[in-house]
Amino acid sequence: MFPTILRDPDAAKKLFEVIIDSPNGRRSMSRLARTCRAMCEPALNVLWRELDSLLPIISLFPNNLMKRARRPGLGLAKAPNAEDWSRVLAYGERVRRIAYIESSPSVSPSIFAVITENRPVQYILPHLQQLIWRVDTAAGLQRCTIFLNPELQSLVLEVSTRIPQLATFLADVCSSTQLSSFSFTSPTSLPDTFTDILRSHNTLEKLVLVAPGALSSSVGQWAASLPMLRVLELDLTGRSVIAVEGFFDDIVASGASTPSDASSDSGVFSGDEIDFTEIRKSSLRLTGDLRSGGVFTDLRQLSLTGEVANIAVFLKHLTSNLTHLELVIEDPPDMADWQDLSGLICERFSKSLLSLRINATGSSRFNELVRSTSRGGEPPCRHLPLQHFTSLPCLLRLEIDLPESVLFHNSDLQAVAEACPNIETLRLCPMARFPASSGPSLTLEGVAVLTQNCKRLQTLALVLDAHTESEETFNSLEVSSRSLLRLHVGHSVVNDALQSTILLSHLAPYLETIKWFHEKNRPGYVEANATGWQKVSDWLPHMQGMRLMERARAAHLATQKPETREQSVDATVTRVTADKCLQAKPRLVQRSVQVSPKLVDRSTEAKPELVSMSIDATPSIVDTSVDATPAVSHQSVSVQPNTVSTGVDASIHTETKACRRHGDAIL
Repeated sequence: MFPTILRDPDAAKKLFEVIIDSPNGRRSMSRLARTCRAMCEPALNVLWRELDSLLPIISLFPNNLMKRARRPGLGLAKAPNAEDWSRVLAYGERVRRIAYIESSPSVSPSIFAVITENRPVQYILPHLQQLIWRVDTAAGLQRCTIFLNPELQSLVLEVSTRIPQLATFLADVCSSTQLSSFSFTSPTSLPDTFTDILRSHNTLEKLVLVAPGALSSSVGQWAASLPMLRVLELDLTGRSVIAVEGFFDDIVASGASTPSDASSDSGVFSGDEIDFTEIRKSSLRLTGDLRSGGVFTDLRQLSLTGEVANIAVFLKHLTSNLTHLELVIEDPPDMADWQDLSGLICERFSKSLLSLRINATGSSRFNELVRSTSRGGEPPCRHLPLQHFTSLPCLLRLEIDLPESVLFHNSDLQAVAEACPNIETLRLCPMARFPASSGPSLTLEGVAVLTQNCKRLQTLALVLDAHTESEETFNSLEVSSRSLLRLHVGHSVVNDALQSTILLSHLAPYLETIKWFHEKNRPGYVEANATGWQKVSDWLPHMQGMRLMERARAAHLATQKPETREQSVDATVTRVTADKCLQAKPRLVQRSVQVSPKLVDRSTEAKPELVSMSIDATPSIVDTSVDATPAVSHQSVSVQPNTVSTGVDASIHTETKACRRHGDAIL
């Protein structure tokens, strides 16, 4: 009998997906596939669905074909026959995602020639849906063609050098596939015919372009013309504001005319003049005076990388209802640009934005890594104000992870609580390290503002100083959160573990998980803080149980009915009669009330509204000539009787009696 979980294929698939995403999940899934036949097929489907290399596919060939049996990536010593392909084809039908890195020595390039020349079918991975290809040479790019099957939906292409055959390869991709997602990353420029090649590929739902030339007006016009585009990712790093504006040159309606330049030049020196038309146009766009039509109206997810000023300029042109916005910025940002960006996000996307992620670029993180590994001193900490986020009522997730702008105050939490009342996940630089001289500014009192105003908050990750400031928080039950389940405190400071535990049990009585950094070899590790948070983690469940028991008892007493008892009472009445005289003379008072109705005269003009309308009733007369000449045709008939000439012998045959007698005499 099958296990109960296997009777529902969807439930079994979800269970296996959770197992494979856990630590050592692939090993556990491999063992599970060998447990019984009922689990074998669904477990193998999940295990082989996503591959990070071609090595598992190559290892399916028989060992006698390998150059070295224990290193299948070195290639095959001889060509495989039809029987040797049986396992490769059987397991290849399960693969949905595969990746290849040309610079990795795990797979020899010679294996591709063997596959191309000896494959028994055209596609060895017929159900492949996502292909990730990172190459350095033209030969490595050409190897990708053997996996371009009709079911391919996503192609992630990373080219590290300039390859002249790139345009030809893209043409082959468009002719053999119908992609819904395309990603291209390269330090070299896009081909000149990039948009012409991909113009027929109008089924793209996700587009990622990280290459010089991606901000050209032709690319912008082509991307805006994609009817099904929902996800867009662009790199604005190192680009000027004019270059960012150029992306919208061919797709933004003019809407306003730039002022003409009145010149008194006669035309002799006009060739030496500078054309300020584009500069004026860009200035009008920056100030908001240039009207624009709908741009990327169906876009829902956007990811931008670059300076904060460029990102703000790009977002000003969008008219779509974004739901997910990811920004990779240079840290630290300019405060004026950060204020403009924060206000712009709330102005344009307050009614639709569900997720906002702000990360740092690779160069910013590299600089932070150099500072942390050198002996240059304590890492700098800058304040990133969040008061400029004024209204994001639909926001469910806010994540900020920057290496230098890691300082937040309780006023920032107050601003988030007011602007995002429905937030569920909040992460404010949980990996931050603070110097010993100045610790974090956030406290548990600031967290109380979040738990009071954000009733759906489930996950909170930040670095704080867990000390208590006042007793007002304990006197309020409104700060107690029913939804907060997960808390990540990173390198937070804790001095009094018991007081912190008591306050935390009051703020989050249903908290399930609390995490902190306890690795001794981790930069920023402080043994006293790690020990204190360990005590908080040990004591918190007991404090929560006591807190919930006390509240349940208090609620029970508040709703408990008063006790009632039955008791008999002697109600015998002894009558005592007495005669008394009482004079009851009424006291009369006369009062008059004047009632005068208040009259209001109102007149209503009921003049009907008349409309005069004239109708031209002149009949329409049309003269039409008809040619009524009868058609006459002449026809002659020849009537001649047929004559036949026939000859008839009309002589009378006579015979006399003399002759007859003469005849008889002869006889």
